[in-house]
Amino acid sequence: MASTTNRTDKVLVVDDDARIRDLLRRYLTQEGFEVMVAEDGKALNRILLRETVDLIVLDLMMPGEDGLSICRRLRAANDRTPIIMLTAKGEDVDRIVGLEVGADDYLGKPFNPRELLARIHAVLRRRPPQEAPGAPSGDNEVVTFGPFTFDLGTRALQRNGEELPLTTGEFAMLKALVRHPRQPLSREKLALLARGREFEPFDRSLDVQVSRLRKLVEVDAAAPRYIQTVWGVGYVFVPDGAN
Repeated sequence: MASTTNRTDKVLVVDDDARIRDLLRRYLTQEGFEVMVAEDGKALNRILLRETVDLIVLDLMMPGEDGLSICRRLRAANDRTPIIMLTAKGEDVDRIVGLEVGADDYLGKPFNPRELLARIHAVLRRRPPQEAPGAPSGDNEVVTFGPFTFDLGTRALQRNGEELPLTTGEFAMLKALVRHPRQPLSREKLALLARGREFEPFDRSLDVQVSRLRKLVEVDAAAPRYIQTVWGVGYVFVPDGAN
């Protein structure tokens, strides 16, 4: 089933390769999604003007406006729609830059559609649940640290009352950290908690998302107080910012 609610999740596939667009439209439709396709950034813009989508599958290498530019533009406009970036196999730099500009996950080409489906489900599971207006949240935990308030139910991070936008991946990573205060978490444990899958050796994407979080919550990201590095282990959340 393609949704945790009573509606069908909408996936927008953006790729200049017509074969990939057709393959993913047929495959994901069979898996229960409503699928729209676009061949470039202009077509994506036209679709987003009239539709609200639940997830975007975005090719990195496209003529004209490439996937990185599109992702950066959407995030700058405060569009938090989850994005899975499709990158060339082995292009680690592209993957890291994609996560730095706000993508939630990535998958190298060529790929098995089943692997993409698993990534889509994992990213969509990290969304806050869709609830009726006024209904109580399934997760009403609120964590405060320094000038920050993190509401896990509404997925809202605020600094002195000002909301700071989070991508789906950043929310999941921060949630995993704050739920284990002062407990060092290995990259393997964080990958399971935040992404629902095993950590891949030499994969720097988890470190990139931690770096993005630090830019949001640290006065000096190079000398973090709240999300500290535990050398040889991973990371630890320190609520009071003590060393």
